[in-house]
Amino acid sequence: MTRGLSDADYRALAEFRRALRQFLSFSEDAARAAGLSPAQHQLMLAIRGAPGGGTPSLGDVAEWLQLRLHSAGELVGRAEVNGLVVRSTDPDDHRRVLLSLSEAGEEKLAELTRIHRDELRRFRTDLDALLNHLDEA
Repeated sequence: MTRGLSDADYRALAEFRRALRQFLSFSEDAARAAGLSPAQHQLMLAIRGAPGGGTPSLGDVAEWLQLRLHSAGELVGRAEVNGLVVRSTDPDDHRRVLLSLSEAGEEKLAELTRIHRDELRRFRTDLDALLNHLDEA
């Protein structure tokens, strides 16, 4: 049996969405403070955090970021010019472009990831309280 929605349910969802917006705003501000665009930060995360731990292709990253291949290529190009990303040809399939982070990109991403990890810990505390409230409702 499903109960009706209460005012508390709506408040909880509104609070959750507010918390998500706050985290995204924090993330974008942190990227800018580190000299990156938020899109470059997301690109670097997609490369370094690729599923399976392998070297992702341009197509993999485009799919991960939900971008058209052309748009992902432009983003990679700007990051490459800034010394953050390195392109290489897949030795097994010369049609595929593989992406990795440069040493400077690795350092910049590590710095941002430490900051984000701390913010996520704070976010988790807020989220746990919110979820506990929903469990009680």
